[in-house]
Amino acid sequence: MGPLTGIAIYITIWWTVLFAVLPWGVVSHAQAGIDKGDGGDPGAPVDPKLKQKFITTTWISAVVWLAVWAIIHFEIIKLPPLPSGY
Repeated sequence: MGPLTGIAIYITIWWTVLFAVLPWGVVSHAQAGIDKGDGGDPGAPVDPKLKQKFITTTWISAVVWLAVWAIIHFEIIKLPPLPSGY
């Protein structure tokens, strides 16, 4: 796996993990009993804690990426060769 391929795989894993991590610990205004008033969405999170979720996403993605790298590098799962350029 080349460096650009590794980066592309990591970014793909990072975004996938982000969407899995975003709902963790979310409390909506409706669940907290807070009235949003002027047309605010009652399902919006009170405190989304995005910085903490980005950090969590980053380390989980790193662990998953290392597992993918090990599988490819040590050929635990044999991948078919890609066709050469045209």
